[in-house]
Amino acid sequence: MNEKGSNRNIRLLIAYDGTDFSGWQTQKMQKAARRTVQGRIEEALQKLHKHPVSLAGSGRTDAGVHAAGQIANFYTDIQGMSPERFTPALNSLLPRDVRVLAAEETHSGFHARFDARARTYRYHIIAGRHALPHELRYALQVWNHPSIERLNSYARLLRGEMDCSTFATPKDPSESRFRYIFNACFFIQGDVLVFEITANAFLWKMARSIAGTLLFCEEKDVSASEFQSLVDSKDRSRAGPTAPPQGLFLWNIAYGGARRGF
Repeated sequence: MNEKGSNRNIRLLIAYDGTDFSGWQTQKMQKAARRTVQGRIEEALQKLHKHPVSLAGSGRTDAGVHAAGQIANFYTDIQGMSPERFTPALNSLLPRDVRVLAAEETHSGFHARFDARARTYRYHIIAGRHALPHELRYALQVWNHPSIERLNSYARLLRGEMDCSTFATPKDPSESRFRYIFNACFFIQGDVLVFEITANAFLWKMARSIAGTLLFCEEKDVSASEFQSLVDSKDRSRAGPTAPPQGLFLWNIAYGGARRGF
């Protein structure tokens, strides 16, 4: 019932609060004990279809990581329902910390993960002030006032195809640690410091490793040339700590020439 066949392919735009999830991906082992975003949406799809339905996501997010622009797709054998109606139908079956923002029908060969050209993450930092209680779920609090100019002097060095071993965890299963980074920068949004990075793909915990290393280097007054040497070393032990998950959002997925996933 899940195979393409004559079934329609539905693409979803999804947001979630990752605080109480064990990440995006359904775990085959201990499935019932681990609460995942994919698992909850597949449960809702099964209730709607009266049979199991597989959901493919654009990328995995770790436990505690949020999303504002996750893209996923599934094949449906429900023929008399407009694509837009999947949005309220699924939201009525989902917990409050997962929302389907939009749904549309796409071509039969579309795959949310394999067709993605670029993924954008944003890391949120509250610097030099007390965070409100609810903000601590969605941002890292630091007590110093990082120099955005110095941070961007490092971020500008993260461009093009590069070996990202410096920011890889030892347990990362990827065959290659080369990734293409389109852009990396810091900016102020309201009174929150935001780090944004866009790449074709990310290693496990890579975005958090980069964010933590940039903040670490700024605090230690590392020069741009020293940061470049650190990147070139491909030595994770020389990098900074991995930033905690609560500040990270999967922000956007781009397909083909489109900037947004929708």
